[in-house]
Amino acid sequence: MSSLLHITNGDAFTERLSTLKLKGDVITWREMLCEGKTLTNVGSENFWKTRFEFLNKNYKVSKSWFIEKTLKEYRSLCNHKQQDHIVLWFEYDLFCQINMLAVLSWLKANRKYAEVSLVCSGNEDDSDRLFGLNELDDEKLLDLYENRTILTQDDIEYADYVWQLYCSDNPIRLENLRDFKDYQFDYLSDAVASHLHRFPSIKNGLNEMENKILSLAVETKPTSKKTFISTLLKNQGGLGFGDSQYDRAISRLKPLFSSFNPVRLTKTGKEILDNQTSYYSCIQDNDVYLGGALKYNFLYNTDTDRILKL
Repeated sequence: MSSLLHITNGDAFTERLSTLKLKGDVITWREMLCEGKTLTNVGSENFWKTRFEFLNKNYKVSKSWFIEKTLKEYRSLCNHKQQDHIVLWFEYDLFCQINMLAVLSWLKANRKYAEVSLVCSGNEDDSDRLFGLNELDDEKLLDLYENRTILTQDDIEYADYVWQLYCSDNPIRLENLRDFKDYQFDYLSDAVASHLHRFPSIKNGLNEMENKILSLAVETKPTSKKTFISTLLKNQGGLGFGDSQYDRAISRLKPLFSSFNPVRLTKTGKEILDNQTSYYSCIQDNDVYLGGALKYNFLYNTDTDRILKL
């Protein structure tokens, strides 16, 4: 077995990585831990049971698909015990950063001896634009690889600590973190901020992403749902979500739309967007988790940028 192991953020980049002809085996981390309930003990039976229940209920993921795509790959990771150098390939966005924390938590518990390094794409030129790994050319990817960040034990301990807080039932502890700059994770602070903005606003009961969905419906006047989702993906900032996640979010807001072809809001939808009324009591669901916290047990105060516990 090679002494080098690459862990990637998804199938698309795994395919791309194979063209770079780098040494080492490759494992794909197939999860979306930014959505649904998460448990601290990554890889345990309870952890995977909880994840399957969420994915099955909300994304119709079948047991056979979950075993074939996620669990088989995870078992392959467990079987790669000889590698003394592990390279993580992740991106700047919330989706990737939460997965990265989980992987680092697992590595801390299960691969104490390995040197862990990180290739993380994001701010790659003089513009304000942030780049995903697949948006970079081969030369840039190889440059990032050659200059990858060797994580210290302190970095790994910190990532594990942030993961524990993400999985706790109270996001206020995560909100109080102030020492991101002391560790080698350039995009983690912004990702945590994006996460906290996913709790419902005190003003209208919708979170930042849900408010953006309504405002883009009004501003861009999409002619179809497909065009609408495409617009949302282009304007999502640091979330890193896919079309299926936006499709699900729109479904939860469906009563606020009078039509999807073209996309139009109802009178109530416009009033909620203008903070004239709240949708909290209608959208509230006691089974929606963000990490370890129940989404509707907390409100986000947009005036003070602080989380409130109900």
